[in-house]
Amino acid sequence: MPLTMAKAGEINYIKKVGGNEETKRHLETLGFVVGGQVTVISSLNGNLIVNVKDSRVAISKEMANKIMI
Repeated sequence: MPLTMAKAGEINYIKKVGGNEETKRHLETLGFVVGGQVTVISSLNGNLIVNVKDSRVAISKEMANKIMI
């Protein structure tokens, strides 16, 4: 399921990162790698604030939909 479907506070693991090569590279530099742990902190209109690799990152709904957990 896409990251946008995750509940706030629960720990999830990334299974797949989709999108074109540029998008995948961008997400990887933010810490979204296959097997990585990600926790949703909050969601507002589909846009997310997540904890990934001990950092808080804000991502858009479009980007979050490309990350499968």
